[in-house]
Amino acid sequence: MMKQITLFLLVMITFILTGCEEKQNKIQRYFQNWTGVNGVLEVYAGDKLVRRFMKIDKMSTANSTDGDSSRPYRYGYGVLDENLNFKVDSNEKKVYFEFSDYSTAYIFFEAP
Repeated sequence: MMKQITLFLLVMITFILTGCEEKQNKIQRYFQNWTGVNGVLEVYAGDKLVRRFMKIDKMSTANSTDGDSSRPYRYGYGVLDENLNFKVDSNEKKVYFEFSDYSTAYIFFEAP
């Protein structure tokens, strides 16, 4: 019985490690969601910074209702840095945001 359990675990680990790239990405996102990241999203209009969201723990790609395809926008929650001073001030709150993958000039990075 112990050999069967060990064999099963080895097969599962092999499947996870050698699975498709999307499966590996999902596993990585699971751990990131669990451990968290300190992401920053900057949105530009041309060369001008117009919005900054800070303390983002994750961003997600929207899925279609039937779940077969992705929608062309991403969303998440973060603190809106209203005065763009790269600090979370007492009057700045966590908000929901969405942006288009096609028409939005943005940079997402981990806060230094």
